[in-house]
Amino acid sequence: MSEAALAQPNPAHRLRVALVRQRYNPYGGAERFVERALAALVAEGADVTLIAREWVGVEPAPDSGFTLQRCNPRRSLFSRLLGGRTGRDKAFAACASDALEHGGFDITQSHERLPGCMIFRAGDGVHAAWLDHRSRLLSPLGRLGQRLSPYHRYVVAQEAAMFAHPRLRAVICNSALVKEEIARYYGVGADKLVVIENGVDLEAFHPNLATTHRAAVRQALGVAETTPLFLYVGGGFERKGVPRLLDALAQVPAGALVVVGGDRRLSALQRRAAALGLAGRVHFVGPQKDVKPYYGAADAFVLPTLYDPFPNAALEALASGLPVVTSTTCGAAARIVPGQNGFVCDALDVAALAGHLATLAEPGAAARMREAARASVADLSLAAMAGQLLALYRRLAPSA
Repeated sequence: MSEAALAQPNPAHRLRVALVRQRYNPYGGAERFVERALAALVAEGADVTLIAREWVGVEPAPDSGFTLQRCNPRRSLFSRLLGGRTGRDKAFAACASDALEHGGFDITQSHERLPGCMIFRAGDGVHAAWLDHRSRLLSPLGRLGQRLSPYHRYVVAQEAAMFAHPRLRAVICNSALVKEEIARYYGVGADKLVVIENGVDLEAFHPNLATTHRAAVRQALGVAETTPLFLYVGGGFERKGVPRLLDALAQVPAGALVVVGGDRRLSALQRRAAALGLAGRVHFVGPQKDVKPYYGAADAFVLPTLYDPFPNAALEALASGLPVVTSTTCGAAARIVPGQNGFVCDALDVAALAGHLATLAEPGAAARMREAARASVADLSLAAMAGQLLALYRRLAPSA
């Protein structure tokens, strides 16, 4: 083990680390963070176990350097029929807690709200805060239903119990927004709140993508070279503001939009686009395994999300040289200097959003921001993120 290895007074003892993620999907944003944490820990010689209920896709190879421990307890027919996702999550939490309690681990890091973990990575933000943000879209009856929801009540209770638990030593916040919300909602001390922003592959996501993909993708979409092209990437269309983005685009005479991602409300949004007169200007292309060509084809990236702790898509867009328009309730807004590399507005302010789109649709406006966009995430390399993680693990590693 190198000099930079995790400090261990007994060289014969390999640091034992457990990471918890209920459903592991290699293509998810949170899972990409887990992947980097796994790689960093394995490279340092740690003995790493990933505790998961479900692993999506190809099983990890034997030489991956970590052990996959499944936690998917059998549930009664009553629990499966009536418990829903609340019962499922409760069963996993109980199983994972037992695994952490009896696994002999030196460090335990959970990506789920699990009371008793040593480190919690708040990649999904603060659930109590999300409910407050979400209530802005709900009717009075909808807000009542949200307050009475067994699932939301369970998640908030787990969140509160975890943040108050004496074993919790650090919370990895992926943005200053999340750090502020955890302190405000749960009173967690600043000494436990560590901001480690998501990293981005600065080689894969680069302004040179335009040279490779711009002409071909635009030709496939039927979008002229001179037409301003806005890009949205992600699922959860309602939460992330696609309906409001369509409303805003309808107020802008120039420009087209490509929407990358899937959602169960896709058909309804296609009808909405047609009703707004946008049928020829909006292109829904569905989920894409490789999004890089669309970053290369676009002029700007738009994410008017109601709540997003720190979206990878916004970082990828900036790294690709695209100015970003996002909301005040998006963690990536901290990376935006209005007028230099993008714009920020309230998630529900359609008029302001339309104004920003109109500004970026002006000839040369988006292109003038490309250099500043790229520079604004130059410090967020994957190596830098891994280094910050290792520094935290070294600080928390047992001294004996």
